[in-house]
Amino acid sequence: MRDRLAGCACLLVDGTCWDDDEVIRLGRGRRTARQMGHLPIAGPGGSLQQLSPLPVERTIYTHLNNTNPVLLEDSPERRAVERHGVEVAVDGLDLWI
Repeated sequence: MRDRLAGCACLLVDGTCWDDDEVIRLGRGRRTARQMGHLPIAGPGGSLQQLSPLPVERTIYTHLNNTNPVLLEDSPERRAVERHGVEVAVDGLDLWI
């Protein structure tokens, strides 16, 4: 899959959860992100680790759960994502490549 993504102009990625146990830890559910079919952003094997080395012009996390701390512009999680050159989608985002 990585070979197929190399060089694409814009990659939209599911960013539902920051951590695998986020929903459980916050008392919002009983299943991990992976059990619900989502790859968490953080941690070993997380999407940020897998995507940041790809030669993609723009990578943007979409489909963000309201428990995800990357939604907070001043959070350490948001800064970590941005340090890796990945964007967080916001309402009204324009996709001009």
